[in-house]
Amino acid sequence: MKKFISTVRNIFSIEDLRVRILNTIGFLVVFRIGSFIVLPGVDPSLLTDKAEGIFGLIDTFLGGAFSNASIFALGIMPYISASIVLQLLTVGVPYFQKLQKEGESGRKRINQYTRVLTIIITVAQGIGYLSTNNINDAVVINQTFFLFSSLILLVAGTMFCMWLGEKITEKGIGNGISMLIMIGIISRFPGAIISESVSKGFSGGLLFILEIAVLFFVVVGVVAITEATRRVPVQYAKQVVGGKVYGGQRQYIPIKVNASGVMPIIFAQSLMFLPSLLAGLWSEESETANFIVTTFSDIQSWQYNLLFAVLIILFTFFYTAITINPDQMAEDMKRNGGFVPGIKPGAATSEFIDNIVSKITLPGSILLALVAIMPAFAMIAGVGMEFAQFYGGTSLLIMVGVILDTLRQIESYLLMRHYEGLMKSGNTKGTASNYAVA
Repeated sequence: MKKFISTVRNIFSIEDLRVRILNTIGFLVVFRIGSFIVLPGVDPSLLTDKAEGIFGLIDTFLGGAFSNASIFALGIMPYISASIVLQLLTVGVPYFQKLQKEGESGRKRINQYTRVLTIIITVAQGIGYLSTNNINDAVVINQTFFLFSSLILLVAGTMFCMWLGEKITEKGIGNGISMLIMIGIISRFPGAIISESVSKGFSGGLLFILEIAVLFFVVVGVVAITEATRRVPVQYAKQVVGGKVYGGQRQYIPIKVNASGVMPIIFAQSLMFLPSLLAGLWSEESETANFIVTTFSDIQSWQYNLLFAVLIILFTFFYTAITINPDQMAEDMKRNGGFVPGIKPGAATSEFIDNIVSKITLPGSILLALVAIMPAFAMIAGVGMEFAQFYGGTSLLIMVGVILDTLRQIESYLLMRHYEGLMKSGNTKGTASNYAVA
């Protein structure tokens, strides 16, 4: 406890870090206030339906703004969708590949395209969102005027959220977009844990404590999966320049076991509604179609979770393939005079790295799939649906990733000012050196 108090004192004694933390808190407070401002013309008391499925996931990310018909109802999600689209375009479209290689000017152009695409996606999603029965039943003004004014407000709300995220990155601490998602998820945690404790009652107190203990170990496991890396040794050749010897050092390239992060879960989650959606077209005529609709609408069914896990494994391999380029890594290594001991530079090194990536991606994808379906196991074991969401899935992975990234940034500020780090070793737990795996 004494060390914790000392660390907090050190953090707030650094003016730049203190200002950044306070800025971040201020921006997040503005974001949370906006999530409670209901669209003009909507009677909140008439909003009865709860968001489910993919909409429930979005509602979790936005801290309830989606189901509350807030001006931030779409939040930062259209911007994330636009960013994913642009990221995929930089892989498969030569024009965007060229922009990516142009440095700062190319990145600015890509950012402009991302913003324009964000507006387009927000308009499309906004029309669909405002057309739902839950919103229409709560509208107390002229429908045409409501649709027009609310669409403008939703677009403005999304662009404002995007601006908040950029300001947090620039003037705060951590990645702004990720911080907005994380604060939305965390805002649901107190209510979920209170609801779970009330549902268990006094007689189920021991069971509730057991649930908390299991959650703790799940979080520890997710931290290990998120930070586990395979270190590839790289030896640099010695060079003599002006009578001085440079190079000759051995360094390591950390390749994450879970290099794709939460993206495979997001992709798989978006596809999990296709079976029930397509089968629903023939559900009244076919018993098989009706069975598919019933089965794949139940997130606790083994068929749903098996398909979900398989899709996550496939998307993990796909996303890892487009984010890690062994040929580029081998080329950069060769250009800088580096080589993997015992491996020839060039094609042999590229094949060696590709082989390592393939070997660690399989266990990483299986572990990621297990994390994704953990909430279903929790619900089967008797945990409430709202509390079970924190036992795994996208929510837990995002929270762990953002918190670790923020801790690393704070750690770097402390070490730059010669203060002791957040941990006794001076390095934040979870760095590549601490979680290297064979």
